[in-house]
Amino acid sequence: MTKAHYTGSCQCGSIAYEVQADLDQTFTCNCSRCQRMGFVLTMVPRAEFHLTSDGPVTEYLFNRKAIQHRFCPTCGVESYALGKGKDGADMVAVNVNCLSGVNPRALSSQAVDGASY
Repeated sequence: MTKAHYTGSCQCGSIAYEVQADLDQTFTCNCSRCQRMGFVLTMVPRAEFHLTSDGPVTEYLFNRKAIQHRFCPTCGVESYALGKGKDGADMVAVNVNCLSGVNPRALSSQAVDGASY
């Protein structure tokens, strides 16, 4: 596992963050939201994610309402979501598409069957 420092944001920059993430551990999901949005994701502990610009945010909850999908009300981009890991730890799902200098289509992402949950 190789963690590195990244910066990310929504399209308009109203929501921006820094994160320590391992991009060898990315995944795609086929749930009703992720598939439609085309997300490439990585999960990080909440302590390794820091908002540097926390402009207005809109939240979307669906299914079990366990994941707080946060998106910018100006540009509509969901750059991260808040939730819990299997062990109950606070986690952040980072949208790798929103990281500066990263080509998420070049990563070897694992497919996750979120549609079955």
